Amino acid sequence: MKAISDIRHSKLRFGLAPSLQTTDYYPDTMDLGHENQGSSSCPVYVHNPHLKTMKEDVLYHFNLGTSTHNLPALFGDVKFVCVGGSPWRMKSFIEYIAGELGLEDPKSEYPNICAGTDRYAMYKVGPVLSVSHGMGIPSISIMLHELLKLLHHAHCTDVTIIRIGTSGGIGLEPGTIVITKQSVDATFLPKFEQVILGKNVVRSTDLDTELAEQLLQCSNRLNQFKSVIANTMCTMDFYEGQARLDGAFCSYTQEDKQDYLAKAYASGVRNIEMESSVFASMCKLSGLKAAVVCVTLLDRQKGDQLSGSHQVLHDLQQRPQILVGHFIKSQLESSGKI
Repeated sequence: MKAISDIRHSKLRFGLAPSLQTTDYYPDTMDLGHENQGSSSCPVYVHNPHLKTMKEDVLYHFNLGTSTHNLPALFGDVKFVCVGGSPWRMKSFIEYIAGELGLEDPKSEYPNICAGTDRYAMYKVGPVLSVSHGMGIPSISIMLHELLKLLHHAHCTDVTIIRIGTSGGIGLEPGTIVITKQSVDATFLPKFEQVILGKNVVRSTDLDTELAEQLLQCSNRLNQFKSVIANTMCTMDFYEGQARLDGAFCSYTQEDKQDYLAKAYASGVRNIEMESSVFASMCKLSGLKAAVVCVTLLDRQKGDQLSGSHQVLHDLQQRPQILVGHFIKSQLESSGKI
């Protein structure tokens, strides 16, 4: 199969030197024979011809599989997927959204669908799936590979996926919600770079602009907290990679830190986290409408450590849930689903 650049696939150029514009292996329109092709609905695409030759696909880290579970029956009605780092937070979200949608008693116990593994947690109510992804790019990447295959095997269509989480802000009051416009790397470029078969592969980190605007409008209608659309910097590390001064190692000064964060702010970055780049790139390849909604817990230009009370931090962490819950409810109401 002829190698085709992901940069061409995304219709973007990053101004990289030719030697760095490396190739990827995904034809622009490759689909594994999804039964919904040709309809007005949008399927979840996977780009792996080897899957067609497999008698069984074991989603190991979910403790699910195509021969052990009826994935279309279990997940075929999913329209909204929310992912976040903490298993506790994602259980809290499914309890919250169940109450908002009036689908089940919000005091009910919701079983962890992935109870047979300790890697991730998954909960479902009606058309909403809630999944934990752990911390950092490697952890969320593993989860997304299996989640995207699950949605594909379940023949899900018209799926919207949203990452909800926490972040460090830049020049924003703590508690502000940042709806990501573009995920940028630590050099402020909108790209996700990964080494595959010894080659650097560059992928787009574009997110759905219409979805971001819809989320901002929902926040404005709620009028409970401030939300902005801005760039998010995704780093490989919580400490040195985010210019913190409180890690086990630090080779730079306070002035160096402030200069770096000022440059980030000038480039349009308003918050920092560790998952958005691979999330954006994988969702774009799969044809999913995707958004990242994170609350800022502190202004990184004013400090590195969280000093608020447990209750204050807990309340701030609820804000992405409230916003996304309101959005999902409004979407289902407008479509006559509730």
